[in-house]
Amino acid sequence: MTALILQARMDSTRLPGKCLLPLGGEPLLLRVMEALGAVRCDMRVLACPDDCINSFGALAEKAGFVISAGSEDDVLERYCTAIRRHSPEWVIRATADNPFVFADAAETLVQEAVNLKADYAGYSGLPYGAGVEVINANALLRAERESSAATEREHVCPYLYNHGELFKLHRPLAPGKWQGPELRLTIDNHEDYLRAEKQYRLLNDRTIGLERYWGTRINQLFLGPAS
Repeated sequence: MTALILQARMDSTRLPGKCLLPLGGEPLLLRVMEALGAVRCDMRVLACPDDCINSFGALAEKAGFVISAGSEDDVLERYCTAIRRHSPEWVIRATADNPFVFADAAETLVQEAVNLKADYAGYSGLPYGAGVEVINANALLRAERESSAATEREHVCPYLYNHGELFKLHRPLAPGKWQGPELRLTIDNHEDYLRAEKQYRLLNDRTIGLERYWGTRINQLFLGPAS
């Protein structure tokens, strides 16, 4: 079973209340979950701190996500709590900063990770904010047991990709159709948020249905036709 686990919280320091800011008339968190809804998987989980359940509950239900609450600061523990509750074999890790995740790239990465039996997989060369990480659930549970550094706990995956002697890593350059490292698609601060509003309007005006979640289409709109 593959579970897509989305981490979200309310207390962003650079953009307070970010998850509930409107994007295209709906809260950012809902737009992120809509985009991730285009990624094929067996279940979708919103992993948030305990104090966010009331704020996020209705949005998660609307988007077809189940809520798994856990530690606010130890995000690795939050992921592993969700793993213990739902017992997936594979985890797709996503964050609530990114409403323009490339669903087609995510699905290809999952298949590569499964075929290679990788412990950790992630593309390089994508636009910033367009990617996900794919992790074997047992590897993530091992990271929880063995890691101690605060950055490893907060950012979930560093223990895996910094210990290639312990884990099988798959970190290739993304296929050319998805590359665009000069393009910023995340929302970390107010400038990003203003940019994302324009990007969302363009996608809404120029795409139909699920194609708004295809990386090839997003790159075509924001970067121009491939040469």
